[in-house]
Amino acid sequence: MSRIGKLLIPIPAKVSVSIDGQSIKVQGPKGNLARILPEKVSVEQEGEILRVIRKDESRTARERHGLVRTLVANMIEGVSTGFTKRLDIQGVGYRAQTQGSTLVLNVGYSKPVEVAMPEGIQVAVDKNTEVIITGIDKEIVGNIAAKIRAVRPPEPYKGKGIRYLGEFVRRKAGKTSGKKK
Repeated sequence: MSRIGKLLIPIPAKVSVSIDGQSIKVQGPKGNLARILPEKVSVEQEGEILRVIRKDESRTARERHGLVRTLVANMIEGVSTGFTKRLDIQGVGYRAQTQGSTLVLNVGYSKPVEVAMPEGIQVAVDKNTEVIITGIDKEIVGNIAAKIRAVRPPEPYKGKGIRYLGEFVRRKAGKTSGKKK
């Protein structure tokens, strides 16, 4: 039995879940999310608790058991509290700003880089160097954060670039110059 898949999912007070065959819809104070589940796994509601059940013991069913449980738990957490990713920009002259739903990054290229935000994702900039991405879908929030980080990933010599807040970047020693005899 999957250690993650066998865990029960509690439903908060302000969240409603509707299950129709292989589709699940979750509604909460922050918004609505829907997802179609794989064929070999089903979700059952027992009062204020959800349980993920395998339909058989095939390899694909066992593989997807924990995955589906995590996806459904993330849907419930997303519509009740939401998800946030924070990025830190380091480098002389590097900064970010928002223009409507677009993030404009000045990170050492000849022109500013614009990153458009999909529907349901909010972006805010704090102190010109901290980017805050919020939304109800954990997958989309993480993907947008990864796309923004990929514009200028942190480099190991000076540490300049865009990194997740609290991310450790291993530094390398630069070239050493000395007299040759």
